[in-house]
Order: sequence, then C-alpha cells, then structure tokens
Amino acid sequence: MNVSIPLIAILGAVAYVAWRYMGLRVWHALICLLFGFFLAATNAAPEIRHLVAATVEWLSASQH
Repeated sequence: MNVSIPLIAILGAVAYVAWRYMGLRVWHALICLLFGFFLAATNAAPEIRHLVAATVEWLSASQH
C-alpha cells in the first residue's frame, strides 16, 4: 500500500487529538497499540490490510 506513511501520520494526529482534547488516557492508547500489534499477527491481517487499501483507494477516487 502506497499510503502507509501518510495513513500512520493521520492516525497519529487523531490519537494526539483524542489524548489532548477527548480525555484519552495513556493506558488506553497502550492497550490499542498492543491490540493492533497482536491483530497484525493473526490470519485477519491480510484482509484488514486489503480493506484499508480499498477504502483509501475509494476515498482518493471520490475526490476526483
């Protein structure tokens, strides 16, 4: 997927806004990080990656 770095930057910005303005606690973020890490090691990871890529492609196509 070609948008992995910008997607990570956007998700990082959303996490910062959630922490700063929505009361996200550090331990909430750590649990989400661990969940994502362990989810990436499952059989669902390729399907999730495909779904994210298709969603990003659809969003980029809808802007034109």
